[in-house]
Amino acid sequence: MKRFSLILSWVLFLGCLPSPSADVEVHESIQQALHRLYNFDFEGAHRILDRHEAEQPDDPIGPGIRASAYLFFELDRLAILEAEFFEDDNNISDKKKLHPDPGIKDRLDTALERTEVLAMAELDRDPEDVNSLFAMCLKEGVLTDYKALVEKRGISSLKNARASNRYAVRLLAIEPQFYDAHLTTGVNEYLIGSLPFFVKWFVRMDGVKGSKLEAFKNLELVAEKGRYLGPFAKILLSIICLRENKPERARQLLAELSDSYPENHLLKKEHARVTEKLANGEL
Repeated sequence: MKRFSLILSWVLFLGCLPSPSADVEVHESIQQALHRLYNFDFEGAHRILDRHEAEQPDDPIGPGIRASAYLFFELDRLAILEAEFFEDDNNISDKKKLHPDPGIKDRLDTALERTEVLAMAELDRDPEDVNSLFAMCLKEGVLTDYKALVEKRGISSLKNARASNRYAVRLLAIEPQFYDAHLTTGVNEYLIGSLPFFVKWFVRMDGVKGSKLEAFKNLELVAEKGRYLGPFAKILLSIICLRENKPERARQLLAELSDSYPENHLLKKEHARVTEKLANGEL
C-alpha cells in the first residue's frame, strides 16, 4: 500500500488546470493568467485574475484557476513538485516534513467554493454547459491534489478524483474534440495501470481500463493538440518517462518546457538534473 500511496500522490498533482476545447471561446485574460502560472509567477497570475473576475463575475473558470494558483504556490513552497522528491517514498509518507500555510488553505477553499457556486448555478440551467463542466473538473482536481499531496490523505482524495473523472467523461461525451480533457483520463489510466492487481478491484473509475499504453496516447494527444494543458501533459509525460526508463524523451520534453517557460525554476532544475544524469550514465 505504500507504493500505491506514492503513485497516487505524484500522478494526481498535474490534473488540476482547466481544459477548454477548440470550440469554446476563452478569454485572453485566462490565457495570460495560465501563462503566468506556468512560469510560476503566482502574483502575476492573481493580478490578471483580479481583472478577469471584475469583468466576468459569473465565469467559474476565474476562481477555479485562482484556486490552482494557490495550490501550486503551496506545492512549490513545500518543494512537493520536484520530480526527485517523488523518488523517495519516505518524503511522500512523512507528514512531519510539511507545514501547510493555513492562510493559503483558507483562500484556496474560498476560491473553490466560488467555483462550485457559479458552475452549478449554470449547470442547473444547462446540464451540458461545457464551461461549467470543466470548471467542476478543475475544482475536484484541486481538492484531489491538496488532499493527496499536502494533507497526505491519499485514500480520501480518491472520492474527488472519481468526481473529476466523471466530469471529464461527461465533457468528452458532449465535445469529443475537447482534447485537453484527455489529461484527466490519461492520468487516471496510468494511475490505475500502476496499481497492484488486487488493489484495482477497489479503485475503479468510469471509462478507465488501467492501460499504460492508453495513458501515453491520451497524454501525447494533449501535449500535441491541447490549447492550454499541453505544457502540463509534457510535464506529466516527462515524469512518467523517467519512471518507465525513457530518460531521453524526458530530457527532450523538459528542454521544450524550459524554453517555453524560462521563469519556471523547477523546469530548469529538472532539465539540468536529467541532462547531468544522462551524461554520467546514471539514467
